[in-house]
Amino acid sequence: MEIKELTRAEEQLMQILWQLEKGFVKDVIELLPEPKPAYNTVSTIIRILETKGFVSHNAYGKSHEYYPVISKEQYQNFATDKLMSGYFDNSVQHMFSYFVKKEKIDLKEADEILKLIEKLKSK
Repeated sequence: MEIKELTRAEEQLMQILWQLEKGFVKDVIELLPEPKPAYNTVSTIIRILETKGFVSHNAYGKSHEYYPVISKEQYQNFATDKLMSGYFDNSVQHMFSYFVKKEKIDLKEADEILKLIEKLKSK
């Protein structure tokens, strides 16, 4: 199945559904920050997520309990691949260099990354 890119609002709701594992629209709204969007807005976005293949539901009469079909890890892989190919020429080195230049990585994190690299080399 092809994964599609999510809008910011869709991704925010997916983050909550991944956290909940399953829930009703009201459960999702409870975890949204203030000001809370209208019930119909959240319901509509969740139905769009269902159309995109990210979410499915169990029906209990007129109530629907939604749950993720695409895991957070699957979307993370998709988003990372898109970021790598779109902005860093599929080069981890270019991406790492970017974060170092932007000072998004401190010395402790850089040390941890180097340890991971050494671990990979020794396999």
